[in-house]
Amino acid sequence: MTRRWRLALGAAVAGTTLAATAPAATADPVTPEHAIIVCQDATFYDNVPSSGGRALRVLGYGDKVGHTRGAHPVYDGWAATFDFGPNDWGYVRYECLGGWGSW
Repeated sequence: MTRRWRLALGAAVAGTTLAATAPAATADPVTPEHAIIVCQDATFYDNVPSSGGRALRVLGYGDKVGHTRGAHPVYDGWAATFDFGPNDWGYVRYECLGGWGSW
C-alpha cells in the first residue's frame, strides 16, 4: 500500500467517524448571545426562506432571542436565531437583531 493510499484510507475513516459522531444541526453547542428583536415585527422561519423555509410566527419588538455573532450562520441576511419563548431555532433577518447582551 502506497503512502498516498494510506493517507486516503485514513481520511476516509476519519470522515466516517466524524459524520457518525457529529451532533444534529439543532443541537448547537454554542450558547446563543442574548439579543432582542429591534424591528417592529420580524417573521421567524424554520429555515432560510430561499431554501423553502416556512414561517412559524411573527416576533415583535423586544422579544428575547439569541444569536452568537461569528458562531451561528447567517445566509443571505438570514441569521440562525434561538427564540427564548418556545425555545426553538429558526431564522430572522439579521438587521432585526440588536440589544446585544441587554438582558
